[in-house]
Amino acid sequence: MITTRQEKILNTIVQEYINLAQPVSSQLLEKRYDFGICPAMIRIEMQKLTDQGFLFQPHTSAGRIPTDRGYRFFVDNLFKEDYNPPLAGSRSSLRSEWAPISEFEDKIEEILREEKEDILKWATHLTKFLAEESSSFAIFNLLERDFLLKEGWEEILGEPEFENKNFVSDFVEFLENFEENLEDLKINSGIKIYIGKENPFVKTKDFSIILTKCCLPDNEKGILSLLGPKRMAYERNISLIKSLAEALAEAREE
Repeated sequence: MITTRQEKILNTIVQEYINLAQPVSSQLLEKRYDFGICPAMIRIEMQKLTDQGFLFQPHTSAGRIPTDRGYRFFVDNLFKEDYNPPLAGSRSSLRSEWAPISEFEDKIEEILREEKEDILKWATHLTKFLAEESSSFAIFNLLERDFLLKEGWEEILGEPEFENKNFVSDFVEFLENFEENLEDLKINSGIKIYIGKENPFVKTKDFSIILTKCCLPDNEKGILSLLGPKRMAYERNISLIKSLAEALAEAREE
């Protein structure tokens, strides 16, 4: 178990790493946030989180990055009813950079109105929108048609991790394995998230998946998926895919 203060520090480190793509130092935390403790105590709490497996220090003099366990703790918190934003009370707010759910809903409803007579064109626009808003690789699997719509190479290749050629080749293999085994994944209801080594494929330690089942207006079943580096904007992407699934459900009832 971790303390409330450690939880706040951990969630803030995850958010900073998602935005910076660089190890997060105690100096950065002390400069940007007010945890009500001295810099030395921040370092002690970060070391405790490292010892418990929530953070990793790539080099002795470097800051910390989240481990799979750290990301999982952060993501699980997002689904708690009493969830509080990790950056509450901070001196800066990265949350202001994120679009609210209502903004997603407005654009989604616009696409649904424009393209509802042509399911494939409509689904293509939704997949492209999903990729652009998430900066991830988006896949819309139309189950009855056994057809995959894929968008997002431009977005995903813009992420700093993909400057490494090995990372690119691992992602391509990861994507191929995902497409081949998508229907074997146990997706019952709600949103399913795989982080790093939780993925049931080879060479997946650096990647995450967010996916959910959905229903199209013509009663066809589908699966919406976002794939990308573990350092993805989980809160934004979960809100995005949730908004899209809910909009599809509402369109089906109309």
